[in-house]
Amino acid sequence: MAVGASSMAGLVCSNSGMEHVLVENEVQQVKLLDSVNDDFGGVIVELSEAMDLKVFASMLKASIALWRSQGKRGVWIKVPIQLVNLVEAAVKEGFWFHHAEPKYLMLAFWIPEGSHTLPANASHRVSIGAFVMNKKREVLVVQEKCGIFRGTGIWKLPTGAVDEGEDIRAGAMREVKEETAIDTEFVKVLAFWQSHKSFFGKSDLIFVCMLRPLSFDIQKQETEIEDAQWMPWDDYVAQPFVENHELSKQLLDICKAKEDETYFGFSPVPIASKLQDQKSYLYLNDRDLKGSEV
Repeated sequence: MAVGASSMAGLVCSNSGMEHVLVENEVQQVKLLDSVNDDFGGVIVELSEAMDLKVFASMLKASIALWRSQGKRGVWIKVPIQLVNLVEAAVKEGFWFHHAEPKYLMLAFWIPEGSHTLPANASHRVSIGAFVMNKKREVLVVQEKCGIFRGTGIWKLPTGAVDEGEDIRAGAMREVKEETAIDTEFVKVLAFWQSHKSFFGKSDLIFVCMLRPLSFDIQKQETEIEDAQWMPWDDYVAQPFVENHELSKQLLDICKAKEDETYFGFSPVPIASKLQDQKSYLYLNDRDLKGSEV
Protein backbone atom coordinates (compact mmCIF):
# COMPACT_ATOMS: atom_id res chain seq x y z
CA MET A 1 0.00 0.00 0.00
CA ALA A 2 2.89 2.35 0.76
CA VAL A 3 5.95 3.13 -1.32
CA GLY A 4 9.29 4.84 -0.77
CA ALA A 5 7.94 8.17 -1.96
CA SER A 6 11.20 10.03 -1.37
CA SER A 7 12.86 7.95 -4.11
CA MET A 8 9.91 8.16 -6.50
CA ALA A 9 11.41 9.20 -9.85
CA GLY A 10 8.29 9.82 -11.88
CA LEU A 11 4.65 9.12 -12.62
CA VAL A 12 4.05 6.30 -15.09
CA CYS A 13 0.27 5.86 -15.32
CA SER A 14 -3.01 5.89 -13.41
CA ASN A 15 -5.38 2.95 -13.09
CA SER A 16 -8.47 2.65 -10.88
CA GLY A 17 -7.25 4.63 -7.93
CA MET A 18 -3.73 3.22 -8.02
CA GLU A 19 -0.58 4.89 -9.23
CA HIS A 20 2.20 3.05 -11.06
CA VAL A 21 5.36 4.90 -10.08
CA LEU A 22 8.97 4.33 -11.02
CA VAL A 23 10.96 3.62 -7.86
CA GLU A 24 14.65 2.84 -8.25
CA ASN A 25 14.02 1.45 -11.77
CA GLU A 26 11.09 -0.69 -10.60
CA VAL A 27 7.41 -0.04 -11.16
CA GLN A 28 5.36 -0.23 -7.95
CA GLN A 29 1.73 0.50 -7.14
CA VAL A 30 0.69 3.19 -4.69
CA LYS A 31 -2.89 3.66 -3.59
CA LEU A 32 -4.26 7.17 -4.16
CA LEU A 33 -6.28 9.36 -1.85
CA ASP A 34 -9.96 9.42 -2.72
CA SER A 35 -10.89 12.84 -4.10
CA VAL A 36 -13.59 14.70 -5.98
CA ASN A 37 -13.18 17.60 -8.38
CA ASP A 38 -14.29 21.03 -7.25
CA ASP A 39 -15.78 23.73 -9.50
CA PHE A 40 -12.51 25.65 -9.87
CA GLY A 41 -10.09 23.16 -11.35
CA GLY A 42 -9.01 21.65 -8.03
CA VAL A 43 -9.76 18.63 -5.89
CA ILE A 44 -11.24 17.99 -2.47
CA VAL A 45 -10.13 15.15 -0.19
CA GLU A 46 -12.17 14.17 2.88
CA LEU A 47 -10.22 11.87 5.17
CA SER A 48 -12.32 9.42 7.16
CA GLU A 49 -10.22 6.33 7.94
CA ALA A 50 -7.29 6.09 10.32
CA MET A 51 -3.96 5.19 8.71
CA ASP A 52 -0.28 5.09 9.45
CA LEU A 53 1.45 8.45 9.03
CA LYS A 54 4.03 7.05 6.60
CA VAL A 55 1.32 5.39 4.54
CA PHE A 56 -0.59 8.66 4.32
CA ALA A 57 2.57 10.56 3.35
CA SER A 58 3.21 8.14 0.46
CA MET A 59 -0.40 8.29 -0.72
CA LEU A 60 -0.30 12.08 -0.60
CA LYS A 61 2.91 12.31 -2.62
CA ALA A 62 1.53 9.97 -5.29
CA SER A 63 -1.79 11.83 -5.40
CA ILE A 64 -0.10 15.22 -5.79
CA ALA A 65 1.98 13.80 -8.65
CA LEU A 66 -1.16 12.67 -10.43
CA TRP A 67 -3.05 15.93 -9.79
CA ARG A 68 -0.08 17.90 -11.12
CA SER A 69 0.01 15.79 -14.29
CA GLN A 70 -3.73 16.42 -14.72
CA GLY A 71 -3.28 20.19 -14.44
CA LYS A 72 -5.19 20.48 -11.16
CA ARG A 73 -4.87 23.71 -9.18
CA GLY A 74 -5.99 23.92 -5.57
CA VAL A 75 -6.08 20.93 -3.24
CA TRP A 76 -8.29 20.86 -0.15
CA ILE A 77 -7.90 18.21 2.54
CA LYS A 78 -10.55 18.00 5.25
CA VAL A 79 -9.03 16.38 8.33
CA PRO A 80 -11.47 15.26 11.06
CA ILE A 81 -10.26 15.95 14.57
CA GLN A 82 -9.65 12.26 15.29
CA LEU A 83 -7.13 12.09 12.41
CA VAL A 84 -5.15 15.19 13.38
CA ASN A 85 -1.96 13.09 13.52
CA LEU A 86 -1.92 13.15 9.70
CA VAL A 87 -1.54 16.94 9.55
CA GLU A 88 2.22 16.77 10.02
CA ALA A 89 2.77 14.87 6.76
CA ALA A 90 0.57 17.28 4.80
CA VAL A 91 2.35 20.34 6.19
CA LYS A 92 5.70 18.87 5.16
CA GLU A 93 4.36 18.64 1.60
CA GLY A 94 3.54 22.35 1.62
CA PHE A 95 -0.07 22.39 2.83
CA TRP A 96 -1.19 25.23 5.10
CA PHE A 97 -4.02 25.69 7.58
CA HIS A 98 -6.97 27.35 5.88
CA HIS A 99 -9.58 27.20 8.62
CA ALA A 100 -10.75 25.09 11.55
CA GLU A 101 -14.17 24.09 12.83
CA PRO A 102 -15.03 22.20 16.03
CA LYS A 103 -14.83 18.80 14.30
CA TYR A 104 -12.33 19.27 11.48
CA LEU A 105 -9.33 21.17 10.13
CA MET A 106 -9.16 22.25 6.48
CA LEU A 107 -5.76 22.21 4.77
CA ALA A 108 -4.97 23.85 1.44
CA PHE A 109 -2.27 23.44 -1.21
CA TRP A 110 -1.57 25.17 -4.53
CA ILE A 111 -0.05 23.10 -7.33
CA PRO A 112 0.80 25.63 -10.12
CA GLU A 113 3.84 27.87 -9.95
CA GLY A 114 3.34 31.37 -8.59
CA SER A 115 0.94 32.92 -6.10
CA HIS A 116 -2.21 31.00 -5.30
CA THR A 117 -5.73 32.29 -5.97
CA LEU A 118 -7.52 30.26 -3.32
CA PRO A 119 -10.10 32.29 -1.38
CA ALA A 120 -9.11 33.33 2.12
CA ASN A 121 -10.96 32.08 5.17
CA ALA A 122 -14.06 34.05 6.18
CA SER A 123 -12.94 37.42 7.49
CA HIS A 124 -16.14 38.69 9.13
CA ARG A 125 -18.54 37.69 11.86
CA VAL A 126 -22.16 38.94 11.77
CA SER A 127 -23.58 40.42 14.97
CA ILE A 128 -26.77 42.22 15.95
CA GLY A 129 -27.89 44.93 18.33
CA ALA A 130 -31.60 44.80 19.21
CA PHE A 131 -33.67 47.95 19.70
CA VAL A 132 -36.92 46.98 21.45
CA MET A 133 -39.30 49.68 22.72
CA ASN A 134 -42.72 49.21 24.31
CA LYS A 135 -45.74 51.52 24.06
CA LYS A 136 -44.62 53.37 27.21
CA ARG A 137 -41.47 54.47 25.29
CA GLU A 138 -39.35 52.21 27.49
CA VAL A 139 -36.32 50.50 25.97
CA LEU A 140 -35.33 46.92 26.72
CA VAL A 141 -31.78 47.11 28.15
CA VAL A 142 -29.31 44.81 29.89
CA GLN A 143 -26.16 44.88 31.99
CA GLU A 144 -23.62 42.19 31.11
CA LYS A 145 -21.65 39.89 33.41
CA CYS A 146 -18.75 39.56 30.97
CA GLY A 147 -17.04 41.51 28.22
CA ILE A 148 -15.92 45.14 28.13
CA PHE A 149 -19.06 46.39 29.91
CA ARG A 150 -18.74 44.05 32.89
CA GLY A 151 -18.91 45.94 36.17
CA THR A 152 -19.33 49.35 34.52
CA GLY A 153 -23.00 49.84 35.39
CA ILE A 154 -23.74 50.68 31.75
CA TRP A 155 -27.14 49.73 30.41
CA LYS A 156 -26.99 48.62 26.78
CA LEU A 157 -29.13 47.07 24.09
CA PRO A 158 -29.18 43.26 23.84
CA THR A 159 -26.44 42.15 21.45
CA GLY A 160 -24.92 38.94 20.15
CA ALA A 161 -23.46 37.01 17.23
CA VAL A 162 -25.59 35.43 14.53
CA ASP A 163 -25.15 31.66 14.39
CA GLU A 164 -23.88 29.84 11.31
CA GLY A 165 -26.78 29.33 8.89
CA GLU A 166 -29.00 31.74 10.85
CA ASP A 167 -30.62 34.78 9.27
CA ILE A 168 -30.16 38.23 10.78
CA ARG A 169 -33.82 38.54 11.76
CA ALA A 170 -33.84 35.14 13.43
CA GLY A 171 -30.57 35.90 15.24
CA ALA A 172 -31.91 39.18 16.60
CA MET A 173 -35.09 37.59 17.96
CA ARG A 174 -33.14 34.68 19.44
CA GLU A 175 -30.62 36.92 21.24
CA VAL A 176 -33.39 39.00 22.83
CA LYS A 177 -35.20 35.84 23.92
CA GLU A 178 -32.03 34.29 25.37
CA GLU A 179 -30.93 37.37 27.30
CA THR A 180 -34.31 38.63 28.56
CA ALA A 181 -36.99 35.96 27.82
CA ILE A 182 -38.90 38.60 25.85
CA ASP A 183 -40.66 37.36 22.71
CA THR A 184 -40.40 39.77 19.78
CA GLU A 185 -41.42 40.33 16.20
CA PHE A 186 -38.77 41.55 13.77
CA VAL A 187 -39.51 44.94 12.19
CA LYS A 188 -36.52 46.49 10.40
CA VAL A 189 -32.77 46.67 10.00
CA LEU A 190 -32.08 50.26 10.95
CA ALA A 191 -28.34 50.57 10.25
CA PHE A 192 -25.09 48.62 10.24
CA TRP A 193 -21.39 49.23 10.64
CA GLN A 194 -18.07 47.41 10.59
CA SER A 195 -15.77 46.82 13.53
CA HIS A 196 -12.24 45.57 12.78
CA LYS A 197 -9.75 43.43 14.70
CA SER A 198 -12.39 42.65 17.30
CA PHE A 199 -12.50 38.84 17.54
CA PHE A 200 -9.32 36.82 16.97
CA GLY A 201 -8.22 39.45 14.48
CA LYS A 202 -11.43 39.21 12.44
CA SER A 203 -13.92 41.95 11.57
CA ASP A 204 -17.52 42.33 12.65
CA LEU A 205 -20.56 43.42 10.66
CA ILE A 206 -23.03 44.69 13.28
CA PHE A 207 -26.68 45.19 12.30
CA VAL A 208 -28.92 47.34 14.50
CA CYS A 209 -32.39 45.80 14.34
CA MET A 210 -35.74 47.11 15.48
CA LEU A 211 -38.05 44.54 17.07
CA ARG A 212 -41.57 44.82 18.45
CA PRO A 213 -42.17 43.22 21.88
CA LEU A 214 -44.80 40.49 22.07
CA SER A 215 -44.29 39.81 25.80
CA PHE A 216 -43.15 42.04 28.63
CA ASP A 217 -42.14 40.02 31.70
CA ILE A 218 -38.34 39.92 31.87
CA GLN A 219 -36.37 36.91 33.06
CA LYS A 220 -32.67 37.62 32.70
CA GLN A 221 -30.21 35.02 31.46
CA GLU A 222 -28.28 33.97 34.56
CA THR A 223 -25.02 33.00 32.86
CA GLU A 224 -24.34 36.21 30.92
CA ILE A 225 -26.71 38.96 32.08
CA GLU A 226 -26.30 40.81 35.37
CA ASP A 227 -29.61 42.63 35.10
CA ALA A 228 -32.31 43.55 32.57
CA GLN A 229 -35.17 46.02 32.60
CA TRP A 230 -37.52 48.27 30.67
CA MET A 231 -35.89 51.70 30.97
CA PRO A 232 -37.50 55.05 30.06
CA TRP A 233 -36.00 56.39 26.83
CA ASP A 234 -34.84 59.66 28.42
CA ASP A 235 -33.02 57.79 31.20
CA TYR A 236 -31.30 55.52 28.71
CA VAL A 237 -29.97 58.28 26.46
CA ALA A 238 -28.88 60.34 29.51
CA GLN A 239 -26.23 57.78 30.47
CA PRO A 240 -22.76 59.40 30.32
CA PHE A 241 -21.49 56.59 28.10
CA VAL A 242 -24.21 57.25 25.55
CA GLU A 243 -23.77 61.03 25.68
CA ASN A 244 -20.00 60.78 25.18
CA HIS A 245 -19.91 57.97 22.61
CA GLU A 246 -20.40 59.26 19.07
CA LEU A 247 -21.52 55.97 17.51
CA SER A 248 -24.06 55.29 20.28
CA LYS A 249 -25.51 58.79 19.92
CA GLN A 250 -25.88 58.42 16.15
CA LEU A 251 -27.49 55.00 16.43
CA LEU A 252 -29.97 56.20 19.05
CA ASP A 253 -30.83 59.18 16.85
CA ILE A 254 -31.70 56.67 14.13
CA CYS A 255 -33.79 54.60 16.56
CA LYS A 256 -35.70 57.68 17.70
CA ALA A 257 -36.25 58.79 14.11
CA LYS A 258 -37.75 55.40 13.32
CA GLU A 259 -40.07 55.64 16.31
CA ASP A 260 -41.08 59.13 15.18
CA GLU A 261 -41.65 57.79 11.64
CA THR A 262 -39.12 60.12 10.06
CA TYR A 263 -36.78 57.28 9.14
CA PHE A 264 -37.75 54.09 7.39
CA GLY A 265 -35.03 51.43 7.62
CA PHE A 266 -34.74 48.16 5.69
CA SER A 267 -37.53 45.59 5.55
CA PRO A 268 -36.90 41.83 5.25
CA VAL A 269 -38.35 40.51 2.00
CA PRO A 270 -38.40 36.70 1.61
CA ILE A 271 -36.56 35.43 -1.45
CA ALA A 272 -36.33 32.00 -3.02
CA SER A 273 -32.97 30.53 -3.95
CA LYS A 274 -32.15 27.35 -5.83
CA LEU A 275 -28.85 27.22 -3.95
CA GLN A 276 -30.37 27.24 -0.46
CA ASP A 277 -33.01 25.00 1.07
CA GLN A 278 -33.96 27.45 3.81
CA LYS A 279 -35.74 30.76 3.39
CA SER A 280 -33.52 33.83 3.06
CA TYR A 281 -34.24 37.55 3.03
CA LEU A 282 -33.38 40.64 1.02
CA TYR A 283 -33.23 43.74 3.23
CA LEU A 284 -34.32 46.90 1.43
CA ASN A 285 -36.05 50.24 1.73
CA ASP A 286 -39.31 49.38 -0.02
CA ARG A 287 -41.02 52.69 0.73
CA ASP A 288 -39.48 54.36 -2.30
CA LEU A 289 -40.11 51.52 -4.74
CA LYS A 290 -42.87 53.06 -6.85
CA GLY A 291 -45.48 50.57 -7.86
CA SER A 292 -43.76 47.75 -5.98
CA GLU A 293 -45.76 44.90 -4.53
CA VAL A 294 -43.08 44.26 -1.83
